[in-house]
Amino acid sequence: MENKYQNPSLSPKERTEDLLSLMTLEEKVGQMMQISYNTLTLEEAEDWVVNKNAGSFLHVLGKEAEHLQELALSNRLGIPIIFGIDAIHGHGLMNGATIFPSQLGMSCSWNPELIEKAGRVTAREVAADGIHWTFSPVLCIGRDLRWGRINETFGEDPYLIGVLAAAIIKGYQGKNLSDADSIAACAKHYLAYGESTGGRDAYDTEVTYRKIREVFLPPFKKAVEAGCATFMTGYQSIDGVPMAVNKKLLREILKEELGFEGFVVTDYNNTGSLITLQKVSPDISDASKKSVEAGNDMIMATNDFYEATIELVKSGLLSESLIDEAVGRILSLKFSMGLFDTKKRSGYVSREVISCKEHQQVNLELTRESLVLLKNSKNILPLNRNNEIKKLAVIGPNADNLKAQFGDWTFFTHPDPKPDAVPNFEYYTMLKGITELSASRGIEVAYHKGCDLLTDEHDIEGAVTTVSDCDAIIAVVGDCVEQNGEFKDRANLDLSGSQLELLKALKSLGKPLIVILVNGKPLSIPWLYRNADAIVETFNSGILGGKATAELLYGEFIPSGKLSISFPYHSGQTPVYYNQLSGWHSPKYVDLPDKNALYPFGYGLSYTKYQYSNLVLSTKVCNKNDTITVQVNVTNRGKYDGTEIVQLYINDKISSIMTPDKELKGFARVFIKAGETKTVSINLSISDLALVTPDEKYIVEPGEFEIMVGPDSRDSSLLKEILVVK
Repeated sequence: MENKYQNPSLSPKERTEDLLSLMTLEEKVGQMMQISYNTLTLEEAEDWVVNKNAGSFLHVLGKEAEHLQELALSNRLGIPIIFGIDAIHGHGLMNGATIFPSQLGMSCSWNPELIEKAGRVTAREVAADGIHWTFSPVLCIGRDLRWGRINETFGEDPYLIGVLAAAIIKGYQGKNLSDADSIAACAKHYLAYGESTGGRDAYDTEVTYRKIREVFLPPFKKAVEAGCATFMTGYQSIDGVPMAVNKKLLREILKEELGFEGFVVTDYNNTGSLITLQKVSPDISDASKKSVEAGNDMIMATNDFYEATIELVKSGLLSESLIDEAVGRILSLKFSMGLFDTKKRSGYVSREVISCKEHQQVNLELTRESLVLLKNSKNILPLNRNNEIKKLAVIGPNADNLKAQFGDWTFFTHPDPKPDAVPNFEYYTMLKGITELSASRGIEVAYHKGCDLLTDEHDIEGAVTTVSDCDAIIAVVGDCVEQNGEFKDRANLDLSGSQLELLKALKSLGKPLIVILVNGKPLSIPWLYRNADAIVETFNSGILGGKATAELLYGEFIPSGKLSISFPYHSGQTPVYYNQLSGWHSPKYVDLPDKNALYPFGYGLSYTKYQYSNLVLSTKVCNKNDTITVQVNVTNRGKYDGTEIVQLYINDKISSIMTPDKELKGFARVFIKAGETKTVSINLSISDLALVTPDEKYIVEPGEFEIMVGPDSRDSSLLKEILVVK
């Protein structure tokens, strides 16, 4: 007789309850285990499936995943494995799949619709590889630029992060999680991981619960509202309490208050780190007990948890009801995803979708919109409008550096680093993209690396010789994967190696100097700010970065990207995020020209010019439960059609607790033809003006609020009106 859990017509809840009633304690705890495949032999992995009923594996690709799944389905109850992978910006751990710009790069598009499409592309390619779950999106807030994982964030602003998170989650999970080409998303790293002291990865985060609710929780709340299937616990501690055992944040706030119904997975060996790094547990038994009681449902890569937890329950030190709760969440998701019902097995999504033409078109569109024009003196760009350039020099260590262009979380770096791997796809470095497009226009290109990124090794004289008969210089500089990512926090944000020396030598030649930045995070570039004729920020732009950048240089499209993160004048100035508190005793550091960022949040130029006028509020007096409409006229005063990103900020003029000078509360992407004026409307819910009190309550206080609209976060760029809330 068929068990109820095998009946697909029943609800996931009914099927979960039936299956749980049939499981032994050992089978239940097995479901809580996520095993790191690349740390085991095949025989050891098979043992975890056959004899311990492991519920999940990470970083298993293709045929290996299919083999382990067959073993799992042959077990007594036939509970399928859920396979997870770090598909952070595309299915990048697979050589041959589509690799998008990094999260930081794509966030500069401010385009949730296109980022949702990127999520959909990633889901299809991951599903075609027999995998069900991505450890993405990263919702950490990139406020300390020294932190190694800035490249994985959507930038520095909680509102923008929340909007883009909801979009990519929708893309990953599709219309229905049970669809063959949908995968489960994982919001990480819960919570305030990126705020660790000194920008030191996985270190202590010294924040209050009031600040957590004000700054760090909102993007995760958006993820819950978007139906995100899973959450991942951060590595770090909060005020000395490891996140992995923070019952208030995991059980009370996430699961009870926010109503999160999915399951929580720890980050890699979080439970083991309670013993070895954070030293709050004497042994694996204590660490396992604390992890379960705090609200973790699945334990990643702490294999000793299995035996320790079984013994804890048998000895009466841990309630089996907590195991049932955790396993119930895991099984419920497996049923909801259709893992029991065959259509999530390998072969149900054709591998022909991987890096297909349709996916590459989405990638190209997103890459174009992710590029940010930071400087364009005397409108030197777009290039060659008057046929003045016959020969172009491309100089610099990142001109032909694919690994630097890709950034972290690709097959070059994870799970087993393969720095010498040969890509199984067509890709465009900056050099290739510029060379091909220049050739189509009859322009010759000369290339020289110039210097190294990580050492003082250089051939600046050779680079200068290469440039001697060229009409303009494109210098491609920045950083590399050795300077970004997990375990790679960075104290000095200046251009490394001999890059600045190279740039100064190029500048001395008196030729137009156009700089392309290929970098995982904002760098300290005041010399470029003053001396380059044009600067294009590309961050880690993926497979098609060189193609899209070349198109921007030649005016094949009009740049529209805006920074999602601020740039400092100097490393010692960090943090420079825009939404800081007022009250600093000094107007600036005595050895810096400005208290503000070198390039601020929301900033980005175009080849056309926009003028803002006539800011109007639908009402100037309202109540706390109202929604108002904010309107502004935007005129395209240039000669190119273009897309402008209109940004809405607010400032609580007088409040019972200090609030930021300005906070983003809305934005709109608007296409405007040359010479056209458009009236742009953005709705503003007055509930979004709430502050968080010292006792962690959200309230909208009566009083005056400054409503500001403009092209970026600078005071000088914003039109302002006063709104009175009763």
